[in-house]
Amino acid sequence: MTRNEPLPMPNGNCQLLNDSSAMISEEEARDTILRTISPLPVMQVALADALDLFVARSVTASIALPTFDNSAMDGYAVIAACARKGGRLNVIAEQPAGISRSLRVAASEAVRIFTGAPMPMGADAVVMQEETTRDGNSIIIEAENVAAGEFVRKKGSDLAVDQQIVGVGERLCPARLGLLASQGSASIDVCRRSSVAIITTGDEIVAPGEQLRPGEIFESNGLMLAALAKRAGATVTMRSHARDEFADLCAALREGIKSDALIISGGVSVGERDLVREALKEMGVQVDLWRVKVKPGKPFLFGRHAGCAIFGLPGNPVSAFVTFMIFVRPALLRMMGANDAALRLHQVLARLDHDVVGDEIRPHYLRGRLVQGRFAAVGRQESHALFGLARANALLRVAPGENFAAGSEATVLLIN
Repeated sequence: MTRNEPLPMPNGNCQLLNDSSAMISEEEARDTILRTISPLPVMQVALADALDLFVARSVTASIALPTFDNSAMDGYAVIAACARKGGRLNVIAEQPAGISRSLRVAASEAVRIFTGAPMPMGADAVVMQEETTRDGNSIIIEAENVAAGEFVRKKGSDLAVDQQIVGVGERLCPARLGLLASQGSASIDVCRRSSVAIITTGDEIVAPGEQLRPGEIFESNGLMLAALAKRAGATVTMRSHARDEFADLCAALREGIKSDALIISGGVSVGERDLVREALKEMGVQVDLWRVKVKPGKPFLFGRHAGCAIFGLPGNPVSAFVTFMIFVRPALLRMMGANDAALRLHQVLARLDHDVVGDEIRPHYLRGRLVQGRFAAVGRQESHALFGLARANALLRVAPGENFAAGSEATVLLIN
């Protein structure tokens, strides 16, 4: 166990230790990144292709929902004041769901009606068929009381004309797509998906399927980061690996900056073989920040080149995952036009299964499992511990100096 990487303690506590290096704050880093990101160009897409894209222009209703008064039940359309318990009404016609038959109900009459069918003129209530007795061409009312408006869906009661349906920056979930379709819309204006290039670095990295030699490891960050980018809604246009050779790295970077975003895994720290910053400088990339006060993930870099946002993530897989979630993910979403609310991970309150003691310097994102409202850190909490991360479904952000007792409540961030 290293000094700067915590482990769950034998007594169930999770002790977070110190790091005294001077770094930019997490909040300042995120604000710096988001200030530089602008939404990508607007395009019109078919509703069938718009799932999880973000609205570029707000849409208001041109059609009220429901579009006409209709029945909420199978039963009989009546005039409420004439539908007394024990009273008899003549059934004059039937109105199924579909085209209105332009029926009209008088005081002593009823119309057999079905769910979704248009209400006859004059009728102001529906008596459920279970609360009537059919007797030839008439019904006897069994309901204790029939009130005006009962089981009637009034025109515009769900959505009024000119009411906003979707706002700028809202994600197009299945229900919103259904609502747009209910207006007769076939397409919508959205910001296009961001294109993402991913470059992993390091001489020790070997592609899956190859033979490992002593000191080598299989490449895993590229696949993980590509999956995270796709889950955010982006399109991965490039995945490549660069060895710790300056020319090799520069060639990969030149290809990567053709995308809207470039994510680099590894090579951004201070070792002699960490060449990313030098290579970016050689290419004229403007580096806006480097090293963030966050744990795991301190050696994080953000820069820009023309229209490409460049993210340098640590090589350790947990650090790469966490920095993607808190810095890269919101940037990709902002590119695709997401509003501020959509940038944030979903938060829930959870009760902690163990004590947690905060780091003195950096906010720490503990990886853990949220099960039935209870959160517990899982596995080793070092930045290389991929097995524990794979079992986690939530992050607990512990601010510097913040302490939680077992059984207390805390806000956790859902990552799946």
